[in-house]
Amino acid sequence: MSDDPGFEARRIIRAASAATLATQQEGQPFASLVTPACAPDLSPLLWLSTLSEHTRHLQREPRCALLFSGPAETANPQTAPRVTLTGLAEPITDAALKARWLARHPYAALYAEFGDFGLWRIQPLGALMVGGFARATRLRMSQLLPDPAATDAIAAAEPEIIAHVNADHADALLAIATGLLGAAPGEWRITAVDVDGLDLGCGEAVLRLPFAAPAREADSVRAELIRAARQARATLAATQQ
Repeated sequence: MSDDPGFEARRIIRAASAATLATQQEGQPFASLVTPACAPDLSPLLWLSTLSEHTRHLQREPRCALLFSGPAETANPQTAPRVTLTGLAEPITDAALKARWLARHPYAALYAEFGDFGLWRIQPLGALMVGGFARATRLRMSQLLPDPAATDAIAAAEPEIIAHVNADHADALLAIATGLLGAAPGEWRITAVDVDGLDLGCGEAVLRLPFAAPAREADSVRAELIRAARQARATLAATQQ
């Protein structure tokens, strides 16, 4: 566990494949299940249908909240780490961010081109992280959001990192997926990289590899991959003894 609550909150947000969206209509709160991804700067991305009630709410009132939750530490659900993010929703047209959302939710390719669907981005305005039972921390945006220079550096390096590692280090990715993240064997590939970790995909399955510390440049990502591969291979070797 990091001493940086903003980093821990980002890890929870970026790892979540589902979240609860809170909207309102004429003062009446409404909650729904959504499937988020994150832009490099942490802004949550949602692929929403105009037929959905929550989308109609956001069209009238963009203020909203998202609840992201991690696994509980015990049988008590209150021990689950979680982040409530408040923000402003806006529809956007961005092919790169749409591709990023689809990489996080590849099963959605079946309906991604339906005419009633569109991409929305949530601009974060505030956050409350609960690290477990009775451990709440109110986060300023300067604490929550990743360093802009690091975000830009990793985004610029991302295409080359993905191409190189997928082409030359498939064995390391397989070891990480199976030995570190508990997945079944398969053709695991990096699908996205950000300052806080990276996503691995195999068919419709997606895994999240969190970094031990925020990356600042391509060399930081390389170091995290080496660390993860070594740890994964050691775990696999121990299980085979």
